[in-house]
Amino acid sequence: MSANGPTTFADDGRDVIERQVEVKSEKHKNITELYEIDRTVTRIKEGGYKRIALQFPDEFLADSAAVAKELVKRTGKDIFILADTSYGSCCVDEVAAEHVNADLIVHYGRSCLSPTSRLPVLYVFGQQPIDLEHCKNEFRMLFPDTTKPVIIMCDVEYSYAAESLTAELAKTYEHIIPTKIQTESKLQSTLGRAPPKNITIEDCSIFFIGKESLTLTNILMVHNKCPLYTYDPKSMMARQESVQVNRMLMKRYFLVQKAKDADTIGIVVGTLGVASYLNIIEHLKKVIKASGRKSYFFVMGKLNVAKMANFMEIDCYVLVSCPENSLIDSKEFYRPIVTPFELEIALIRDMEWTGNYITDFSKLLPQLRSDDFAYDEEKDENASSDEEPHFSMITGQYKSGPFHRAGGTAKDVLTSTLTDLTLRNKETSISMLLNSTAGEYLKNRTYRGLEANVGEDEAADVLEGLSGIARGYVYEKDEEDKDDK
Repeated sequence: MSANGPTTFADDGRDVIERQVEVKSEKHKNITELYEIDRTVTRIKEGGYKRIALQFPDEFLADSAAVAKELVKRTGKDIFILADTSYGSCCVDEVAAEHVNADLIVHYGRSCLSPTSRLPVLYVFGQQPIDLEHCKNEFRMLFPDTTKPVIIMCDVEYSYAAESLTAELAKTYEHIIPTKIQTESKLQSTLGRAPPKNITIEDCSIFFIGKESLTLTNILMVHNKCPLYTYDPKSMMARQESVQVNRMLMKRYFLVQKAKDADTIGIVVGTLGVASYLNIIEHLKKVIKASGRKSYFFVMGKLNVAKMANFMEIDCYVLVSCPENSLIDSKEFYRPIVTPFELEIALIRDMEWTGNYITDFSKLLPQLRSDDFAYDEEKDENASSDEEPHFSMITGQYKSGPFHRAGGTAKDVLTSTLTDLTLRNKETSISMLLNSTAGEYLKNRTYRGLEANVGEDEAADVLEGLSGIARGYVYEKDEEDKDDK
């Protein structure tokens, strides 16, 4: 008797690693209008900028040379095209811009509009066509009640038409609440206008102009109590989003439960351009330490399964990134990836899952909160039921609780300082590890890296390596000088 169906229950990740991602990049004829050349030139001249960095997403790279050539022709300034970004294309790559000493970044395409920390930014979203008359008719069909408050939101490439649309709808509807998208960033937030004082956000419906995207997912998660309607200008289709928001939230709640079972947590930096990212990292370290867990710090650029699989000692990752890139579907990864907000729910005793969701990590900073936040400093005898020894509902394994708490006894403090020390017996095998989750994992591995073999191998000659930076080694420059002569 043979069984039909898949024979393996665990995926080794090979299909994900070998998957090829195709990105189309086509040239456009109307680059002056699409890339708002006139507005860009005006801003460069008014600001007196001399070195301008242009950041294009992959789908617009085909036009990058033509746009740069036109800007050089009309401004006479130094124009640089940034290469592939270290993180998501929606984030401003300030690090790459600083390599060329740029004093202004022009960001093209979709953007998360996260506030920057070092350089001024001019956003050029690219104006996509929209039939405003058709959009208004679809809006009236979705909202026959003219007294119902409606918040108008849109994807950034349709922001140029949002103002005229809301002005027309306001003539008929009593409560049309517009949102404003900034086209420049100087450490300022890009949030839109708030509802009137007599209207709560839960009483409003949301009308979103744009296709399915990370922006829409972010809105669904944050405003999960508001009915959401969408209009796609490309397909000219309007509908109510009956996407299983509850299913999405329960999926994230499942990851919270996994984070509760984690003993070792990796803090992954997914951005270097969003303001206050260093502050939230320090905040997460304190939260993890106060819960009695161990944290490690990772900077690895764009995430993929192969990179994350190199650190099997980590039980759970927390991603510090912009709101649009923080919601990672980690089913393809070997370990769960949660947001800072989800990690707080998992580790802080007084926080409970209410359904409200926060993707902007800046709202979690202690100095900006209004919920009387305080780090856990209680001792183990006051631990909650989640921290007492129990069987995990996720793994089925017996959990004995965190290794040590920040407010423990002197013995706990002494033990926590010895987490990197390993005691060995005469046969040099590992005999005991003190509160080291990574060391405990290493002890159970059959392969623990290359043997040192001190004194057994012949010493090799020490040679001087190459010097310089990657774009030009010393000997290459010498050869170029000879060729020039």
